[in-house]
Amino acid sequence: MAGSAVAAGLLGAVAALTLGLAVVGGAAVTAQRAAGAADAAALAAADAASGAVPVAEEPCAVAARVASAAGATVTRCAITGFVATVEVQAAYAGLAAVSRARAGPPEGN
Repeated sequence: MAGSAVAAGLLGAVAALTLGLAVVGGAAVTAQRAAGAADAAALAAADAASGAVPVAEEPCAVAARVASAAGATVTRCAITGFVATVEVQAAYAGLAAVSRARAGPPEGN
């Protein structure tokens, strides 16, 4: 009987550890997805603002469309000249991963 109690306790600990690692792994993947979405959205907005990519939409609308395709939502978007600054949010298990990106021509140009 004592052996089965130890085995049950060990099994419970392993299950809890596995669940914890799965949650941490999922959160890390979501954070990376948000970072990629922010980068892509900022690049798309900067390209739209500079006219490098002709679109009928405003640059922030283009950023929102690109972020949405990457599974994120734009929470803030600012265009200054040809520079786009975008903040996106992606959700995982009720938690939010927020990432910011800036894109545009190099400074001094």
